[in-house]
Formats: sequence, structure tokens, C-alpha cells
Amino acid sequence: MIFLRSLIYFLLQVIITPIFTLIAILSFPLHPVTRYKLISGWALTMLWLMRVICGIHMQVRGAENIPQQPCIVLCKHQSAWETMALQKVFPPQVWVLKRELLLVPFFGWGLAMTSPIAIQRSDGKGAVKQLLQQGKQRMALGFCVVIFPEGTRIPYGQRGKYKIGGALLAASSGALVVPVAHNAGKLWPKNSFLKHPGVITMSIGVPIDPAGLKAEEINQRAEDWIEMEVTQLDSPTGSF
Repeated sequence: MIFLRSLIYFLLQVIITPIFTLIAILSFPLHPVTRYKLISGWALTMLWLMRVICGIHMQVRGAENIPQQPCIVLCKHQSAWETMALQKVFPPQVWVLKRELLLVPFFGWGLAMTSPIAIQRSDGKGAVKQLLQQGKQRMALGFCVVIFPEGTRIPYGQRGKYKIGGALLAASSGALVVPVAHNAGKLWPKNSFLKHPGVITMSIGVPIDPAGLKAEEINQRAEDWIEMEVTQLDSPTGSF
């Protein structure tokens, strides 16, 4: 039954994604935030289908911690789920991602219309410079900047090395850092076709004010909170 549900979800995703790609391309003349709101309908649709077909529900803790102003979101990366769920929970956002994703047919083309910060990972200092410059530009437009500091999806129960780019952007811009933990990898594991029914919990921490802190301190505080919170997410409290 899990396989059949996952297959139906996948087939609907294949059908729906080109439609939103067309919407994304046609929305090019619009303001970036307006464009984002139209394109994010894809993520909201996928989350709804995930709930109805696959039986995956979500609950959110700490939604009151989301700032009113543009911020930097540092999020645990375990699954494809959080890339959609963040769009439901947080205000308009852009992601820091590897440039190669923009080449993926349909999905990547639509993604390119959301004003992402698409970096070349191998560029090192150039990628950091691009992140600092474009990150400030995006926040000036009213976007939050979403960064997965581990850089890639990490299996549930494991921990990756937290890269410092998001903390550098916070120290440079003065924007608040919002740490986000979740346990999506438990129901929709990394690179898995199967999506298991249940409840995924997303927990949003109290924003970290970068004033007076070095980038290393900001990064360590975010990492400590996220990793500690991940270990405590299997006792449900509250809903979204």
C-alpha cells in the first residue's frame, strides 16, 4: 500500500510540475515576491497531495518565533519534504542551492524563477562572496534567505558538518538567524521513493541575534540548538 500511494503521488507530481513551470515562466515580468507567491503554489499543492495520498501530516512548534522582517533560516536537511514545508510555514523566501539544480527539466526551470542564490560549490571564496552580496539584495527585496548549512541531505539520526556561509551572511548583514529542526527523514528518507504515513514535526527556534557575535559563534549556536532539538521531536505537542 505504501508503494502504491508513493507511486500515485509521484505520477501526479510528474503531471503537475510542468503546469507550474509554465506559470513560473509566464510570471517572469512580475515583481520577484509576487512571482514567488505564484510559484510556491506548487509546494503547497504537493504538501496537500502528500497528506491526502501518502498520509503524511505536519505539525509546527515555535511558529511564534518567526520574525516579521526578512531573516536567515538555517534548517536541518534530511528530505525533500522541508523544501516544500518551509514555503508553507515561512514568509516569501529564496534558497541557497547548487547551480546544477537549475538545469533539471521543468523543476529547475521553475526554480530559476524564484530568485534563488545559485552557487558553484567548487568556487570557494567566490561562492561566499556571491552569497553575501546576493543574500543582502534578496533580503532588501523582502525575502528570507533559506540555507541548509549541512549542504546536502543527511540521513535521519545522523549529523553533517555545518558550513559557515549562513552565519557569515548574518554577521555581515545583521539579520536574525532562525534555526529550524525537523524529523522528515524518518518518514521520507533521503533518496527514497517510499513515503511512510505519520506526522512530521518542524520546530522553529528563538532567533539568534548576530549583534556582537562572530560568525563561528552564530554557526555553533544554530548547530547546537538544531541537533539538540532533533533528538526531542518524537513527542508531539501542538499542531499547524
